[in-house]
Amino acid sequence: MDKEPDLHEGDKTGDWSRLLKSKYKKELGELSREYPHKRSLYIDYRHVERFGKTGIALADELLENPGKVLEDVWDAIKNSQLIRTKDGKEPKGINIRFTNLPKKTGIRYIRSDDINRFVSVEGILRKTTEVRPRIVDAVFRCPAGHFTLKQQKYGKFIEPEGCATDGCTFKKLELMPKRSKFVDSQKLRIQESPEGLRGGEQPQTLDIDVTDDLSGKVSPGDRVIINGILRSMQRIVKGEKSTVFDIFLECNSIEVAEKEFEEVEIDEKAEDEIRRLSRDPMIYRMITHSVAPTIYGSEDVKQAIALQLFGGIAKEMPDGSRLRGDIHVLLIGDPGIAKSQLLRYVVKLSPRAIYTSGQSSTAAGLTATAVKDEFGEGRWTLEAGALVLADMGVAAVDEMDKMEKGDRSALHEAMEQQSISVAKAGITATLKSRCALLGAANPKYGRFDMFGDISDQINMPPSLLSRFDLIFIMTDQPEQKRDLAIAEHILKAHSTGELIAQHRKTPIPGVTDEYIQQQLAPVMPDIDPGLFRKYVAYAKRSCFPMLSVESREALVGYYLKLRGIAEPNKPVPVTARQLEALVRLAEASARIRLSDKIELSDAERVIHIVDACLRQIAYDAKTGTFDIDKVVTGISKEKRDIVRVIKDAIRDIGGEGRRAGIDQVIDAVSAKGFQRDKVREGIDMLLRHGEAMEPKSGIIQLI
Repeated sequence: MDKEPDLHEGDKTGDWSRLLKSKYKKELGELSREYPHKRSLYIDYRHVERFGKTGIALADELLENPGKVLEDVWDAIKNSQLIRTKDGKEPKGINIRFTNLPKKTGIRYIRSDDINRFVSVEGILRKTTEVRPRIVDAVFRCPAGHFTLKQQKYGKFIEPEGCATDGCTFKKLELMPKRSKFVDSQKLRIQESPEGLRGGEQPQTLDIDVTDDLSGKVSPGDRVIINGILRSMQRIVKGEKSTVFDIFLECNSIEVAEKEFEEVEIDEKAEDEIRRLSRDPMIYRMITHSVAPTIYGSEDVKQAIALQLFGGIAKEMPDGSRLRGDIHVLLIGDPGIAKSQLLRYVVKLSPRAIYTSGQSSTAAGLTATAVKDEFGEGRWTLEAGALVLADMGVAAVDEMDKMEKGDRSALHEAMEQQSISVAKAGITATLKSRCALLGAANPKYGRFDMFGDISDQINMPPSLLSRFDLIFIMTDQPEQKRDLAIAEHILKAHSTGELIAQHRKTPIPGVTDEYIQQQLAPVMPDIDPGLFRKYVAYAKRSCFPMLSVESREALVGYYLKLRGIAEPNKPVPVTARQLEALVRLAEASARIRLSDKIELSDAERVIHIVDACLRQIAYDAKTGTFDIDKVVTGISKEKRDIVRVIKDAIRDIGGEGRRAGIDQVIDAVSAKGFQRDKVREGIDMLLRHGEAMEPKSGIIQLI
């Protein structure tokens, strides 16, 4: 009876050695050559499963009893001498690592039954500690010179009760670090992927214990799949042992999920449907109508958001520089014009997106920070913020104007270089944040004043504004025909909603599903949100269009027209950033059709949108030209001219003293054709900016 299990055990080891010999000869040979630099053998779970009947039994046992299986595999390697090092000795520690598990467990669905089983979890790395050595086998010495070995586990350090040598009574032992065995270790915290969360649930986290050659491999913001054994540890509250246990994952292997849109699975049926849609001549209209259909109008904005979802192409240059492909859009509008609703809808549509409000976000919460807390046992750890978590997706930031100045400047690097650098507390790291930013803000004084200067009413620094590819001014002007349409649209949506709610409670006679569908038609998206996400993912994955000659000429022509090179004295209207924006938008426009070529129609569509934007923010009605200086520097060309003339006038009147009466200056400057109130504004601006002062009332002096 006693021998039965042994025979069986030996058999398991034999099974493993057969499997390794047949499938992993090359890897074992590589390990033999490269040990100790390489000391991990990666075994693909699918190979185990496909290894006949025995394979299925082995695979099942791995999930149920991983600790024993890892020992079996190690025994198989040892007994069959599958790995021989250069000097012919047996290698001491080879890590057996399993990858490619078929079933992923959600972090929030881990239960007590999973303890000590092999699980695979997927998520984003939230925090990492530094890599530090951890003691595994501690060797102690007693005053008589005997040595005692005590194995250490994760968590608290365990000291032996006394000397292990027979007859020795010494209790006080000394740790001998030189004879003890250490292993590299690191602690990670992983958080659920945002795309799995619907409806504002708080993402849950799990701590991971990483050892040996896996430590130091990943950084915050990486998307990873971690396979390992779930362990539990008793919680100790204020020195008291609790009945509640904490769980952590003893990491066996890490797979870094680099491919951005792979998590959206597209089957053949969906692919056919996407291809069919892309050939539809009305595709642009359908896509625009599928963005927030419950919001009436705002066609241009919806089209821009659709282009943003598809995005341009990120280009890696041979010299190592990178041109961003993400399109940044800013919506500035009066309250009650459904900006936040648009943002929330985009988060629902994009295969990967994060929504955050500027009012409650700090620079650390948006970008990344080094924190000191109990997670790293009091050491500094690196924590990723929202823009890092939205890597390869869309970050929707609401209420951007309510952010603190310092927090807003954290966006600069993230938008243009698409990376975030942290240098704090001895941690210097660069994290990736390749996301498109969709911002929303309110005007400075609550609502737009149609007759005021638009740039004065946007409470955002020009350096940030110039990084947005498209800026939309959404004003709420009363206009009877449009207001009536909006009112009808809103009431229709509400009344249909009421009908559905009532019908659910007590079915209303005569109300069929068809009738409800008919009523809902105006507020239903043309493309179902689920299919829309797949469409975006498919386009980003498989479509990389190129500029055609006609489209290139059209874009360059429009750019030159904007620059208006003919008049040297005109405000320099547009920077090279606008041309880059045009190219990115044209790429996105071609991607919507899944086309490999950017046609003239794409260029024209994009020029129309950019033109509509620039007309709102940078159109100088007096000269009939675009004055991008308004946006880029916050001071229009006309204002700058007036300031120069005022300074000259003060110098003329005041001579060496550079002081003059304010009324005299106003008279002198207005004689040159400037309006008196504009001159007054210019003088105020000089005083405000500290370029001049008022030593006595009514006297101005240049500083």
